[in-house]
Amino acid sequence: MSRSETVTEGIRVTARSFYLADRSEPAKGHYFFAYKIQISNEGGAPAQLLSRHWIITNANGQVEHVEGPGVVGQQPRLEPGESFEYVSACPLGTSMGSMRGTYQMVRDDGTGFDAVVGAFTLATPDLFN
Repeated sequence: MSRSETVTEGIRVTARSFYLADRSEPAKGHYFFAYKIQISNEGGAPAQLLSRHWIITNANGQVEHVEGPGVVGQQPRLEPGESFEYVSACPLGTSMGSMRGTYQMVRDDGTGFDAVVGAFTLATPDLFN
């Protein structure tokens, strides 16, 4: 398991990754990882997540960009003190890699900013020993 935590303009993003052995086929070069994200508004103003941009890098240095609206079909709006959690997954062609990214956020006054998701490792458990 790997973890990252960042704060951007009062928005704390915590990420944790997990290897899903039951959905992976290492002999075929298919590895599947889940990640749990918690987004907390520790600032003084509401903010809404509009879209995401992930940068996924495998052990061979191949980079994939994934962009889209919201997260898990939602565009959560967080009042100060509120949090939103979700779990998603990522296939990878190597037993190790990393993810990092940004959430495109907007305040009620229309001000936008990118909340940073710090890099976290995707790795099979044997690589942590």
